[in-house]
Amino acid sequence: MNWKFASHSIFGLTFITIGLIGLASGTFAPIWNPVPETVPARDVLQWITVLVAVGCGAGLLARRTAALAALALLAFLFVWTAFFKVPFIIRAPLEEVSYQSTGENAVLIAGAWVLYCAFSRNQRFPAGKAGVRLAYALYSLALIAFGLSHFVYLEMTAPLVPSWLPGPVFWAYGTGAIYLACGFVILVGSTRWGSIAAALQIGLITVLVWGPIVIAGKLSAMHWQETIVSVALTAAALVLASESPPKTAVFRVPFR
Repeated sequence: MNWKFASHSIFGLTFITIGLIGLASGTFAPIWNPVPETVPARDVLQWITVLVAVGCGAGLLARRTAALAALALLAFLFVWTAFFKVPFIIRAPLEEVSYQSTGENAVLIAGAWVLYCAFSRNQRFPAGKAGVRLAYALYSLALIAFGLSHFVYLEMTAPLVPSWLPGPVFWAYGTGAIYLACGFVILVGSTRWGSIAAALQIGLITVLVWGPIVIAGKLSAMHWQETIVSVALTAAALVLASESPPKTAVFRVPFR
């Protein structure tokens, strides 16, 4: 199987699905929330997110349009994060949840960014090696934020561990430690192994934590939000794992 092609397709199809969720629900799909009620032309903005998600997702499925679709999605996600996620960090810089929430969008940005670098014929920034390194740097910081959240919000993380796994506190701390390790490995060790390990963990959490809740039909508003976000993060993580070059790191650390 061509894993790169598979990951690209999953990423594109995921965004098409996200767009259709927004279309069917008549509100913002989970990856875009929260959007304050006071935002001007809020209804128009919601329809824009639908068009961007469906259009860019479909564009990623065709080689001829993939670079343009990835660039458009990258730009939209970047602007969206700057306007609707970063302000949380500015208002509450000491609250870890601000970084976790922004980190979710950062993973999607990184996924779109490496796809643009992969498909673009232009090797100048934001494509090329510099673009790839910045994308993985962003990804690594997001993973570190995810890891810290498992320690800071243990009382919220531990209850989500499947009941058939003994020691929920151990698994909450363990997955947090793995996120931290993956983030640091990508920064100074290997984007390949760090990204593969991160994708494996994000995928397992999506299947083992949110999968049973979906099957049981016990989706609260929070569960619905987290399930869709987790699926989107899994799709982006697969792209980042399949595109990561071997034996490279964002920052090279000389050892003597």
